[in-house]
Amino acid sequence: KFKFTFAFLLVAFAISFSMYACSSEVDEQSYEAQLAKHLTEEGAVMYGAYWCPHCSDQKQSFGKAFKYIQYVECDAKGPDANPKLCETKKIKAYPTWVINGRFYEGNIPLESLANLSGF
Repeated sequence: KFKFTFAFLLVAFAISFSMYACSSEVDEQSYEAQLAKHLTEEGAVMYGAYWCPHCSDQKQSFGKAFKYIQYVECDAKGPDANPKLCETKKIKAYPTWVINGRFYEGNIPLESLANLSGF
């Protein structure tokens, strides 16, 4: 009985691990990934703060594809922060998107980001 239980646990662990490993990948063909890559190609930038709930919501709208977004952390306590750049750009609210030289404040729906960037 012990051998069967141990073998079962090993198989269950292997399946769980492989499902986790696969789930961390981005679906390159997804709308979110294609839009995120397009925004970056167009020079769009999202400015935000690590503690900002609206920034978190915006990031979640892209899911794992957010890794393709050019993001600037404005709070000096955040990871890879660049508060000087945020000051230079006069960022007053989070998130703020800069798309084609224009500033857009707030959590913007993906469809609107697509329209603003010509996607």
